[in-house]
Amino acid sequence: METNLLTYKRIILKLSGEALLGDKGYGIDVSVMNNIADQLVVLWKRSIEIGIVIGGGNIFRGTEGEELNIDRATADYMGMLATEINALALQGSLVARGIDARVMSSLSLVEIAEPFILAKALSHFKKQRVIIFAGGTGLPFFTTDTTAALRAIELKADAIFKATKVDAIYSDDPLKNKNAKRYSKISYTKFLSRNLKAMDATAVSLCRDYNIPIILFNINGKNNLLKAILEGVIGTIIKEG
Repeated sequence: METNLLTYKRIILKLSGEALLGDKGYGIDVSVMNNIADQLVVLWKRSIEIGIVIGGGNIFRGTEGEELNIDRATADYMGMLATEINALALQGSLVARGIDARVMSSLSLVEIAEPFILAKALSHFKKQRVIIFAGGTGLPFFTTDTTAALRAIELKADAIFKATKVDAIYSDDPLKNKNAKRYSKISYTKFLSRNLKAMDATAVSLCRDYNIPIILFNINGKNNLLKAILEGVIGTIIKEG
């Protein structure tokens, strides 16, 4: 992967809820959480400003609401609440490692999280705090991928790193199609025109408009987060050119 690693001063890490599952069918795998937190410490000590947008799919996904006869908007809000649980868990893991981490939420949950205010978030970065963004966009029908794109644009981040359970972007499901092509690099336009599903199209379109590269990689494995951010040797990068 061709990328200038020295330019990463401020990043948005999109951490999917599914990535926290590990080998569990539900909830948070402690070993996965510890692995992520340990690597975040390394990045923090390198003075990289880190904003984390966290998903909630390990607990509840808005798309599951149909099976429960719940309307989509309500189900999406349930999914947003799931992100708050994950955010508090990650905050606790980071604080235990000596990092000042703050949860900022798009929902009004003043007992457990600060509201997202851009000036306040920038102040946190100046004070070397890690920010965990919970609650998605605060609106139904939008994914946490879109939240990551919005926060990256607002905070003028250098890149978005999407940590998932897949190792790269493919032309098709590699488990179903052995001839699926693995991309090490793809443009925003080609990603969208080929209707690839590894990242929400709205998020990719926003990143294209503001020229923010997206790196998708598998969070599982020893030091994969560090390899993606510091070495650029794993995953797929989405950018023009």
